[in-house]
Amino acid sequence: MEIYIIRHGETDWNRKHLLQGATDIPLNQNGIDVARLTAEALKDVPFDVIYTSPLKRAVQTAEILRGDRDIPVIRDNRLKEISFGPYEGLCCAREGYSIPDPEFVNFFQDPAHYNPPEGGESIAELCVRTTDFLTELIENPENRDKTILLSGHGACVKGLLSSLTIADLKDFWKGGVHKNCGVSIVEVKDGKAEVLQENVIYYDEKKSTSLFE
Repeated sequence: MEIYIIRHGETDWNRKHLLQGATDIPLNQNGIDVARLTAEALKDVPFDVIYTSPLKRAVQTAEILRGDRDIPVIRDNRLKEISFGPYEGLCCAREGYSIPDPEFVNFFQDPAHYNPPEGGESIAELCVRTTDFLTELIENPENRDKTILLSGHGACVKGLLSSLTIADLKDFWKGGVHKNCGVSIVEVKDGKAEVLQENVIYYDEKKSTSLFE
């Protein structure tokens, strides 16, 4: 089994460094363009099925990557982005920073001690649901010989990889936030998963402007 994991293309909120989380923001034109470039680079990959977050930006990316393949695109809530509750839409960049809780910086700088706002989701909760999804995928014998694409989000992708790449929540962001349309590949042999590549882009890096989400 080979599992390709992609972060969605750019959105206007990415460009403005606004927390998106569960807010349903579509791709902007640059996001569509980099998704198309990524699709061209992966056009010969024999995907059997695509699973995606139900949020528009991930679904659009999944559909662009599908191209003319006659395969299903299946939406799964476990691939949604982490929720920031009332902080969604606020700026997380140094210039224009507008998040009222001074401890929110732990999300990026000290994830083991991040406390979400009321109505938000913790990183530990994100890891539970994404790991549950990945484990279910790997343990399903019907997937043994399949090539599968997962379309998700910045924190979601790190959550999917967390059980394979980190031993402690403090290292959640090890390697940094994935770029828009950054592609990771997980190979599964005899029930054991190995990360073959992480956060590889197939377009000019100048087209990548996002900080997070």
